[in-house]
Order: sequence, then structure tokens, then C-alpha cells
Amino acid sequence: MSREIHAGFCERRGARLPPATHLVLLVRGTRAQAEALKGQTAALLSDRLRLTLSPEKTRITHVDEGFDFLGFRIVRLPRPGRAPVAFSFPSKRGVTRLRHRIKELTGRATTNLTLDALIHALNPVLRGWTTYYRQHAASKHCFAYLDHYLWRRLVGWLRKKHPRLTWKQIRRRYWSRAWRTHDGARIYWPSKVAVTRYMARRLQLPWTTSRTTGPPAGRSVVAT
Repeated sequence: MSREIHAGFCERRGARLPPATHLVLLVRGTRAQAEALKGQTAALLSDRLRLTLSPEKTRITHVDEGFDFLGFRIVRLPRPGRAPVAFSFPSKRGVTRLRHRIKELTGRATTNLTLDALIHALNPVLRGWTTYYRQHAASKHCFAYLDHYLWRRLVGWLRKKHPRLTWKQIRRRYWSRAWRTHDGARIYWPSKVAVTRYMARRLQLPWTTSRTTGPPAGRSVVAT
């Protein structure tokens, strides 16, 4: 969407909008039908909302080819003996950004830090990234891969920090604390995060209650 349009909305309505609005339309039909729907959507956004589609960000693709949306890679994959199903994964771009951030924090320029300071710098980044991808995506294999990458970066960081120590001496110095800081904090390994791909809708509604604490059967509750 156009940034100028968002600025106009903010000036007239006093609302703060994100720099871009994302929209996905799923069509069951031919490419010609999808092209027609794209034109109808552009006209609707222009007439009613005064928004314009971004030509470089708007494209038509088959679900088997997949597409990236809000950091997720959505693609339909075949399953042996069963019908194909659409899956969502962390996008390659999102994983690359996290790897780049870990590489920055564990580079040679940060070897002056203590292991405690490094863990406190890494944990918020790892916690925020894994929290975003732990739901609605098949992220378990990706988290395991990030564990391996994080381990290699930490080991390389320790070798750069102590170039005169042998690997056995480094292990004796840091493994005795099991990657734990003096204040009790530990490195936030991504593979330890529980992945919940599907969640019952009633568990997400703030006004629902569990069966054990709900009202007796045959009665209704009106919240005001």
C-alpha cells in the first residue's frame, strides 16, 4: 500500500497506522479469474478506502509454489497416501535475519564482553523470534537448526575470546556452569520452545472458561 495514503489517514483521523497493510486473497480457479479478482480488489480499495495496490509487492502465484506473508512461508506440500495440505514455515528471509543478528552479537567485536553479558544480549532476540514463530507454523525443525547454528557461534566466540586456552580448558571453565550466568539466567535454546501449530478456538477467546470452572449444564451466563 502507499505510504502517502497512510500519512493522509493519520492527518485526518488522528490514527496511527502501520507503514504497510498486507492482504492475501485465496482464489480457487484459473489465473484469469485471479487476475480479474485482483482488478476488482484494486478498484474496491481505491473507491472506498483510497488505497492503492503496490505493483512490486502484489503478485499472483499458485499455492504449490508458495509465497511469503508476514515472515511465514506458506506452501502446499504432498503427503504420502493422503491429500496435500498447506503448511506454514518460518520464511528464509526471517531465518537469515536472525542468523545475521546472532552473528553480530557473537562476532569478534563482542569478545570483550563476559559470557553473562552475551547471554543477556542474545536471550531477548531468541525469545522474541521463537515466540513469534512457535504458533501457526511447522517450526520444530527450524528451531533445531537454529540450536546447531547458535552452538557453533557460541563455541567460535569462546575460542576467539580465549585464543590461548585449549578446548578442554574452555569446557572446564564454562561447562561447569552449564551455560548459566551468575544470576541464574541460561541461554535461550530455540529447540526448547514448545511449538503449538493448532489451538482450539475456544482457548483463544477471552470470555470462554474451562469445563471444570464453567457454569452447570443447562444454564447460561450473561456477561455485562
